[in-house]
Order: sequence, then structure tokens, then C-alpha cells
Amino acid sequence: MKNMSMTNPSDATIQDAPALAEGSVLGWNLAFSASTCAASYALVSPRFALAVALGAVLELMNFRSLWRSCERVFFAGRQGVNGAGMAVGAFGLRFLLLAGVLFFAIQAGMHPVGLVVGLSLIMPAAVIAAWRVRPAIDPNARALPDDDPAWNAWNPWTAREAEPADPEDDDEVGDFVVFHPNPEEPSDPEVRS
Repeated sequence: MKNMSMTNPSDATIQDAPALAEGSVLGWNLAFSASTCAASYALVSPRFALAVALGAVLELMNFRSLWRSCERVFFAGRQGVNGAGMAVGAFGLRFLLLAGVLFFAIQAGMHPVGLVVGLSLIMPAAVIAAWRVRPAIDPNARALPDDDPAWNAWNPWTAREAEPADPEDDDEVGDFVVFHPNPEEPSDPEVRS
């Protein structure tokens, strides 16, 4: 399994869209890592550039392991893909190994900021690789009018339709009671001094 792709037989646009390939992400990562190492060697120091390179190698190994684990978990049962049990167990072990290597690298004198920069280079590589294989925008797609009530039915914070409001809750909106901390004052909220 080299590609992770979304397929929905009812939607030809998604089905025909190219899949995000591991090689594409790794290619962008190599470009970012090499240019960052060269720039840090020229602008900062060789020690910093070595830390960036070590961080890039560690995140490369971590990303490849994560990619393989995702293939095992999401595509378990398909031909050529082993079960997901071992992948889930290796998930925690991978982070323990990464933490141990980082600890020893810092103890050996690697620049911690360089390590973090090297470890972070996979993110822009993955975003650019995913952006380049996004589905094409359909210019003939219908759009909702601005005053359509369906705009209020979608909750962008949960990425799903909003749950309908409970009619019993509508009575409580705006109701409040004024409590007096002094028991000597009247307890009726309408009576104020």
C-alpha cells in the first residue's frame, strides 16, 4: 500500500482525485530539510546545522513509522496488510525511543532549538503535499443563498450538523435570579432597596 486515498463510489470527483503519497511528503521534507540545514550552516553554526540534520532524520524515521502504522490500522484486512494490533502497541514505543534519543542528543551537546527545527520540518512538507493533491473545485457546484436557514444548521466547531435546540431550554434563556448575600435583606428578587 503506497497511497492512502479516500474513495466514495457515489462521488466521482473524490474518487478521481489523486491520493496523498508517502513519497510526495518525503520529497518535500527532503527539500525543506536540505535547505534548512544549508541555511543554518551558513547563517548560524555547524553545530546548529548538525542538530537540524539529526532532528530531520529523527522526524523522517518517525513519519515513516507513523505512515506504516496508519496503513496497518486503517487498511487492516486487505491483501498484503498485517493486522493493527502490533501497530497500536508500537505507537507508544516509538515515542519512548524518540524521547530517549532526544535526551541523549541534548546530553551529547546538540543544540535543542536545532533539534526542534529539524523535527518540525515534516509539517510544512505534509501540508504542501496534501494541498497539491486536493480535489479540484467544481465551478458548477451549487451554493446556498446567503439567507438560507441551512447555514445555521451547521456547527463549524464540531464539523457536523448542529443539534436541534431543546424547546424546554428556550424558557430559561434570559431568566435570572438576584441573590442577596445578606440574609437580613428581603429575599424577593423584585424587592430592592
